Amino acid sequence: MTATDTTFRHAPMVALEQLEHHLGPAGPAAERSADDLAEEFPVADVAALDACDLALHYVPEEYGGRLRDFERSAALIRAVAGRDLTVAIAHGKTFLGCVCVWVAGSAEQARRVAALVAAKVPVSWGLTEREHGSDLVNGELTAVVDGDVVRLTGEKYLINNATRGGLVTVLARVTPEGGPRGFDVYLVQRDRLPGGAYEPLPKVPTVGIRGADISGFALREAEVHAVDDRVGEPGTGLETVVRSLQLTRTLCSSLSLGAADHGLVEAVRFASGRELYGKVLADLPAAARTLTECYADHLLNEAFATVATRLIHTVPGELATVSAAVKYLVPVRTEGLLARLRGLLGARAWLLDVRGDEVAQGVGEFQKVERDHRIVSLFDGNTVVNLSSLVSQFPMVARGHRAGREPEPGLAVAADLTAELPPADFAALRLVPMKGVSVLHNLAPAAAELARLAARDPDLTPVAGAVDALLAGTRELLGEIAVQPIVPPDVPPYAFALARRLATMIAGASAVALWLGNQQAMSADPLWRKGHWLLAALARLGVPADDTALDASHAVLGTVLRDQVFGSRLTSLLHARLVRERTA
Repeated sequence: MTATDTTFRHAPMVALEQLEHHLGPAGPAAERSADDLAEEFPVADVAALDACDLALHYVPEEYGGRLRDFERSAALIRAVAGRDLTVAIAHGKTFLGCVCVWVAGSAEQARRVAALVAAKVPVSWGLTEREHGSDLVNGELTAVVDGDVVRLTGEKYLINNATRGGLVTVLARVTPEGGPRGFDVYLVQRDRLPGGAYEPLPKVPTVGIRGADISGFALREAEVHAVDDRVGEPGTGLETVVRSLQLTRTLCSSLSLGAADHGLVEAVRFASGRELYGKVLADLPAAARTLTECYADHLLNEAFATVATRLIHTVPGELATVSAAVKYLVPVRTEGLLARLRGLLGARAWLLDVRGDEVAQGVGEFQKVERDHRIVSLFDGNTVVNLSSLVSQFPMVARGHRAGREPEPGLAVAADLTAELPPADFAALRLVPMKGVSVLHNLAPAAAELARLAARDPDLTPVAGAVDALLAGTRELLGEIAVQPIVPPDVPPYAFALARRLATMIAGASAVALWLGNQQAMSADPLWRKGHWLLAALARLGVPADDTALDASHAVLGTVLRDQVFGSRLTSLLHARLVRERTA
């Protein structure tokens, strides 16, 4: 048995492999570069995904789709993002456009939208406006109700698929005063509107994802049905959007994971073929540590995203906190690791078109990966919005942990990758967590369990010590949060620093839960044995770790990373084969 021939094969990774097999090798790097520079929409790549019926994985099973397990859909999005983020964002927008219907729509609406998606109709989500951005409560696109008819007038701006979308989910102000109960969500089906009622705005040039359909639209008394086209009860539009964002923010982490997969492959290939000072760059200690630390960052992000995605099914009432934390942390940390890899590649990270052997290695693609990924931290609430969301939840988080609650039973299911997930219950999504955060509640028993494991296996002592340090840091943070007089929107700067630390602790606790939940099933894998990936990941969060043990863990990570890259496997905690050989 080899290191990657583990006895456990995770079903989402099997689905990822199947999609890779259907798509086949990626096309020439030079063509992708040319299309990017020309800002060409990736028509052929999107058509290939449609041919695989990928969009059915955005539609719940009860409406004829294939979405039962969000983790499986997240893995498929990651696979596409690992090939080309522009394509993943262009195609995946349909899920974002549909999600309000899955969360709050009627069964009839859900079947209608599902039929359109099955017919390959792109769906868009019209939330933001030119003058208000993420400040949704001040949106000005208005809905005027006239009996059974509602007339929508106004503009939405920086909208993905605004031009190509055949169905648009629109947030509209229904009362002059607006406010939390002054908005509704409406379905706008473009082929039902007369000419001039829906006008796409010009494409907006962007630094990254240049080929994506990023523009906007103007509605001019566009008529929709007051009941059939309204999603949810009157006045619940903002609540529906906020609950839906908990799902989309969580799945956005898949885009970051795919970008990091791609970036790591380019960096490892380059460093393994580049000679400096008479040595291969990858063998120089500083370069080797840069690669393994970036890999450790990536594995931490993957662990956090995995637990967060499974919590959609098992503990949806805590997703308000977890989704904001994962949406803040994973894109930001991925931006950081890509920046470090850029430094490793040096001048070649900036080159748009590299000829000869380097094209085959894909080095010329790194600049596109990094540029494209910068948009992810802006999707579905930017960094400040997600930190503000965490700040607003401080009182409930602190209260939940003062009560000394046990973790919700669903956490154990979320952390155990061999456990089957129950169907997602969208009605269980909450605007705030009423009982705190289960992965943080779980840290004390997790530390105790690791201490017991270390007593039997001394090689786990460094990991147990790191988890003890994480627990101590979390208790200190929760104590600080509990005494903060936070009054939004006048939030002091230090509150954002606390929110960053909270996201970090949730990520670390999620990684601990995942390792404990699967260390037996993954015992044949060198990443999991002796807690190597967990120790390296916690150290990247600033958790103190034994230097000798950490060096040993990074040595293991380096070997596995090279094996994965040159063995055409996903750079992951789990085993998945890829079909991504690039041609010059």
